[in-house]
Amino acid sequence: MTNARLPMSALAPFAAGSIGMGIWVTVPGIFLLYFLTDVLAVPPLVAGTTLLLANILDVVLHPWAGRLSDTDRARGGSRRRLMFAGTAVVLVFVAMFAVPSGLRGTPAVAWVAVTFVAGNLLYSGYQVSYLATPADLGIGYHERTRLMGYRNVVITVSVLLAGVIAPLLTGDDPGVGDYTRMAMLLGAAMLTGMLAGILGVARLNRAAPGTPVDHGHRGGLLVALRDRHFRALTASYLTVAITMNLVLAAMPYFAEYEMGRANLTSTLVAAFMAPAVLATPLWVLVARRFGKQRSLLAAQGAFVAGSLALGLGAQAGLPLIIGTVAVLGVAFAAMQLMPLSMVPDVIASAGRGGAASAGSYTGVWTTAEATGGALGPYLFSACLAVGGFAASGAGEQITQTPDALTAVRYGFTLVPAALMTVAIVLQRRYTLDNAASAGEVTLAASGQSRVPPSR
Repeated sequence: MTNARLPMSALAPFAAGSIGMGIWVTVPGIFLLYFLTDVLAVPPLVAGTTLLLANILDVVLHPWAGRLSDTDRARGGSRRRLMFAGTAVVLVFVAMFAVPSGLRGTPAVAWVAVTFVAGNLLYSGYQVSYLATPADLGIGYHERTRLMGYRNVVITVSVLLAGVIAPLLTGDDPGVGDYTRMAMLLGAAMLTGMLAGILGVARLNRAAPGTPVDHGHRGGLLVALRDRHFRALTASYLTVAITMNLVLAAMPYFAEYEMGRANLTSTLVAAFMAPAVLATPLWVLVARRFGKQRSLLAAQGAFVAGSLALGLGAQAGLPLIIGTVAVLGVAFAAMQLMPLSMVPDVIASAGRGGAASAGSYTGVWTTAEATGGALGPYLFSACLAVGGFAASGAGEQITQTPDALTAVRYGFTLVPAALMTVAIVLQRRYTLDNAASAGEVTLAASGQSRVPPSR
């Protein structure tokens, strides 16, 4: 069955599963580097390197989680057991920001690193299984976009709310805020959303079941790595993930040191995420009309233009800054929606081997996402280090040098523009979309694969 239309009773809880994912990605992404450098007095390069090393384990963890997820589905017909185990990430999320009183510098960064590694391990179990679901279903090209459209609206809303609410929960001054209270309140929202997602996965599998996978037909990691369409798509998405995580990590610095208002972080996050929420349904329609690949390339080009415009910094004026950030948010919506709905297309083109290895594909994909989560903040921390940015403790006031301020501005603007240009070059190597949209690629559930030769 490839023409099934998924019911809202399944779509809504599945999409809600992204609430916890959005919080886990957003709060550490925006605040963890700042938390280390401006609250725990960790030098920027040490902080960035620590976050990078803590995330390197994901290169192993996510493919392993994908393999385990495929095994669970082959044996029990479900990926939900691994998702249940992954909900324990909520406990680690709270512990990560509940640094014992008095810890600063090296002991503090060690605490954050250990809890971050544990959180990534648990999160991978939930995330990989959750994102493998669209490839398990008996649905077609456009219904995959519709499914991921609902999911992207919810995760974008959760990123928006987390990015706006988290600073409010920490207090007026993020340098001396109550991060433990913030983590506990957002952790409760994480758990609620993740449990809803497990319910949604169960309902989707009942509404549009794919062909069951037998024990002897699991292709594993090599099937994903040998897929040239998947390699091209993943390489581009890795670069996008690095860019977006750099931008998120840089926002508090840009707000405080370029715009001169630390509390402007919430406004910038809202200006970035709110348009993304509104634009996602429109991007679903655009993709139906022009295809996912063309839509994605257009969004990436718009992001480059917007990032270059932001290079003017504070002299551009707050209205122009906010308007340009909104353009980046519209582009961000497409850069989340299109690739995630293209991955099931790639899996579908691989026949039964792809269907049996959907978790492995997703594991590699989320490895790229996690790597972006590590490299983005690290690259920005390297920019700060090159500029001579000085770390500070809670409540301390330090005057940064002109070089440090320049590093903040261009690390937030020109570096992302350069990275996104690389992503465009890589994305153009993906050639499957025209065939998939024309119906020339059948669902993996049917056991067939008809992919035209590359042009």
